[in-house]
Amino acid sequence: MKKSFKETKIGAFLSSKAPKVLQALGDVLPNQGTLGVVKNLISSDNKIKAVDKEQAMKLIEQDIAEMKEVSSRWRADMKSDSWLSKNTRPLALVFLTASAVFMMAVDSFHLQFDVDEAWINLLKTLLVTVYVAYFGSRGAEKITKINK
Repeated sequence: MKKSFKETKIGAFLSSKAPKVLQALGDVLPNQGTLGVVKNLISSDNKIKAVDKEQAMKLIEQDIAEMKEVSSRWRADMKSDSWLSKNTRPLALVFLTASAVFMMAVDSFHLQFDVDEAWINLLKTLLVTVYVAYFGSRGAEKITKINK
């Protein structure tokens, strides 16, 4: 699952230590290039204490390691002989999209079909998460390959 920059370890750290840096990058999907830029911004910021800079660099390294782990898990799934391993994410995407379209259609036709607000919020959260993870990571992977 792809997190926005503000949801990473370094993003949470910067929210209290360097909110201007975080504000500039809050909704960016992090990748190693983005984290490299953040490293440079933190290193050159004279308002951040040396102790905080050191902690920030450690958090950036943790976020990079986490991203690599997710990528390697996804690569391993794609190399697997299991049909289910290769298709879990696309099937989740199709199911959640179909569920959302179904709820929109039922709502549009004003049928007597009540869905609790908590389930709707859960569906929205899952759908956004899956879309960002699936399409965001694909786009980031393609951009990374093009830049190399």
